[in-house]
Amino acid sequence: MMPSTAAPLPTSPDDRTAPDVLFARTPDLAEPDIDRLRATVRRYFLDTFDRYESLFQCLSSDEAFVVKPIPLRHPLIFYFGHTATFFVNKLLLARLIDQRLDHRLESIFAVGVDEMSWDDLDDAHYDWPSVAEVRAYRDRVRALVLDLIDHAPLQSPIDWRNPWWAIVMGVEHERIHLETSSVLIRQHALKYVRAVPEWAPIPDIGGEPPENSLARVPAGTVRVGKSFDDPQYGWDNEYGTHAAEVESFEAGRCLVSNREFLAFVEAGGYRNHRDWTEEGRQWLAYSQAEHPTFWVKKTQGWFLRLMTGEIPMPWSWPVEVNYLEAKAFCNWKAAETGQPVRLPTEDEWYRLYDAAGLRDPDDRPCAANLHLDHGASSCPVDTWRHGDWYDVVGNVWQWTETPTYPFDGFDVHPIYDDFTTPTFDGRHNLLKGGSWISCGNEAVRASRYAFRRHFFQHAGFRYVVSHAPAEAPAAYYETDKLMSEYAEFHYGDSYFGVPNFPQALARRAIEALGDRPRRRALDLGCASGRATFELARVFARVTGVDFSARFINQGVQLIQTGQLRYTLADEGELVSYKSRTLAELGLDEAIGRVEFFQGDACNLKPQFTDYDLILAANLIDRLYDPARFLDRIHERIVPGGLLVLASPYTWLEEHTPRDSWLGGFKRDAESHTTLDGLKEHLAPHFRLLGEPTDVPFVIRETRRKFQHTLSELTIWERRPDRS
Repeated sequence: MMPSTAAPLPTSPDDRTAPDVLFARTPDLAEPDIDRLRATVRRYFLDTFDRYESLFQCLSSDEAFVVKPIPLRHPLIFYFGHTATFFVNKLLLARLIDQRLDHRLESIFAVGVDEMSWDDLDDAHYDWPSVAEVRAYRDRVRALVLDLIDHAPLQSPIDWRNPWWAIVMGVEHERIHLETSSVLIRQHALKYVRAVPEWAPIPDIGGEPPENSLARVPAGTVRVGKSFDDPQYGWDNEYGTHAAEVESFEAGRCLVSNREFLAFVEAGGYRNHRDWTEEGRQWLAYSQAEHPTFWVKKTQGWFLRLMTGEIPMPWSWPVEVNYLEAKAFCNWKAAETGQPVRLPTEDEWYRLYDAAGLRDPDDRPCAANLHLDHGASSCPVDTWRHGDWYDVVGNVWQWTETPTYPFDGFDVHPIYDDFTTPTFDGRHNLLKGGSWISCGNEAVRASRYAFRRHFFQHAGFRYVVSHAPAEAPAAYYETDKLMSEYAEFHYGDSYFGVPNFPQALARRAIEALGDRPRRRALDLGCASGRATFELARVFARVTGVDFSARFINQGVQLIQTGQLRYTLADEGELVSYKSRTLAELGLDEAIGRVEFFQGDACNLKPQFTDYDLILAANLIDRLYDPARFLDRIHERIVPGGLLVLASPYTWLEEHTPRDSWLGGFKRDAESHTTLDGLKEHLAPHFRLLGEPTDVPFVIRETRRKFQHTLSELTIWERRPDRS
């Protein structure tokens, strides 16, 4: 049995080897000395950019970059390029740069990193660039970011509203992918990986772990949520406020070890489905799993797969499983012991953290297997003591019972509005505590990362014993003002006798088709997707594409559940709750003909082509480069196909640089309208069908405030190709 007396919290790694220079922590972004702040951000960027590239040295060949480690993710060449493209995309949105470095690569590497419905994981769509080409591209991005850090205007603090937030965001984003890419390397076939000294595992495999036991966590109040003037970087889901009273509970002193989990395996845990949730049973049927994914059964016994090799099973290390496996173990243990064993909630983990007397990492070596301070693997579960427990942070992530949800006052950042919101679906559970490779924002108490329950990270679990129910947050209603307004605009009521705008445009587009083919249509800038569904009444296949995953997630929800739920502002703090179903709108039969993707209209991926009709509603005056869009859109439409444009021509510099407006200004002392600009750019490949017409629309802001706008509709037919 483990001793019950608490050892003092260590402040150094004892006799364990720590690196001479620690991996840069997330900096104090309120440093008043501008030169010092520049130097700190420079090191923080380079440390991360270089460490990320070093991870890919663990791949044994160029072939290893383009073979998928698992079917649900892209090959690693995507992730090698993606983090660099992320910098370019966010710097463009923050107006720190005004042009792309490489349109082709930035189209390939823009999106598609998580297993979301809009992710594009079809290999046939990609002609992957060479590894050398991506390395050269990363070198260009490195030079670009360093030039900005050295010379761009800078004011302290670097807060949520500061353009430099985009640079910090890019660094923290790459640190996330440092971890997720290491997991993919771990899932790669052994022939595709190699040992690299910089990524050597911790040599201490330990012996037998101590018998796990419980220690009581006292009841208390949890208060979490960042303020927007916090001097450290945070992701959107960390901001706002949340408070909860947590009852006393008992928590396992150690994470569940490989040895402790073996009892579940040997008891037939993977064969007896009694202890699994319905979702867990479905995963078992799909995966045919008989033991944890990283366990390897050989004639010599059990081995453990690490990033670049296999070692005899270290029974004292924490077991690494997905949520579904952790949940099944807890249910099994509850049945075996007669105690209410389960995973902790997010709030209970905060109580455990506070009871252990922990603090966020600083410039000293971590007193935990965290932040890459000690090696590139887990270590025995009784190595790092935190009060009455071990590994409250570090070693491996810890699954919780809590699906991620927004705090009160949650907001999204305008240049990354889809970091968290797509996960507010009840399918992504929070992990807490970080792993040996978690660094920067991942390593702090406030971090809130969530993954699909069947996903693998360097993640395990600690169980608790509590009679209190593990209550999930209330079913999610979209409460963001803009998103709720668009949900109502697309799927809600009509006001003042004005027909539903997306539906009206789709109907006009269908009328204009006449007897033209109705095979494939593209709804570009589809927002919440109503027109996408409406076009699917007559088209065999309709694709909705929008820059914002937050918008297309509403369409995806309708495909998956047939229902959309949201709140509408009435007055002051009063709201009304609404829901809409596709069946109510007569669109449920369109589900099988609709798909949604995230994409940039000015830099579409190659597969978005050969359409009989493209609809771009209220899009043209929101593009950063509308001329490029118009000059190349013919490449996406078959000869004789239609381009349907609608726009109120509301040109704003916050969306489109002034010198990129198509119209709305004087040219040679004469008024130059947007329609004039459309004709200039489209004339070489299109002819205008008929005269422009106005289509009205109404957006509800509150019960007594509405926007009434006229959008000009033009319909263009693509000319036959010239021989």
